[in-house]
Amino acid sequence: MSEIESSINVLIVDDHQIVIDGIISMLSTNKRFVVKNFAHTAEEAWALISVNSHDYDLVITDISLAGKTGIRLCREVKNLDHRIKVLILTMHNDVACVKEALACEADGYLLKNNGRDDFLRALDSLIERGSCFSHEIVPLLYQEVNQSRLKQPDVKLTHREQEVLELILLELTSREIAEKLFISKQTVDSHRISLMEKTGSKSVVGLIKYALRNHLIDIN
Repeated sequence: MSEIESSINVLIVDDHQIVIDGIISMLSTNKRFVVKNFAHTAEEAWALISVNSHDYDLVITDISLAGKTGIRLCREVKNLDHRIKVLILTMHNDVACVKEALACEADGYLLKNNGRDDFLRALDSLIERGSCFSHEIVPLLYQEVNQSRLKQPDVKLTHREQEVLELILLELTSREIAEKLFISKQTVDSHRISLMEKTGSKSVVGLIKYALRNHLIDIN
């Protein structure tokens, strides 16, 4: 595959030009990413994407924008072309914003206090593994999950898979789950694989996203 064919075309959305310039500068050190355009509002970004969504592979957007929010832009982008990945890059580190972003199927959620190296590693993770989240975000989600009870999912999970899913969301390891349920670690790993397949998840974060998106847990 040629360099042009394998490049990731990026649209940056932020209401501060200095932030846009900073992202462009960071991405210039990685030839994998090509900044095709930028916008200062969600409306400007949507005008670009709606004309030809295939021009873009990744949208990096803040939440707080004049007019429509970055969350709403994410929802519109995903409804138009689910192939496009959306990374929320923001200063908002509260659970409510993260929940809303996940519900709109954002592929990543990074805080603006990350440095260049962390930012670039996160982008690589987003492209290679399908998601990326600031290290501050996942504990917040786990904390909320830990305070909630799992509802019955609409996918057809066995009773044991339901138990394993709840314990995974409580951040227990396979060995800890095995000990708690009096089953082998190999059996737990088999249930993990089944859960990933049934929910379309690729990671534990994916399972958290699935649970939140499908309202399997009560988080107020």
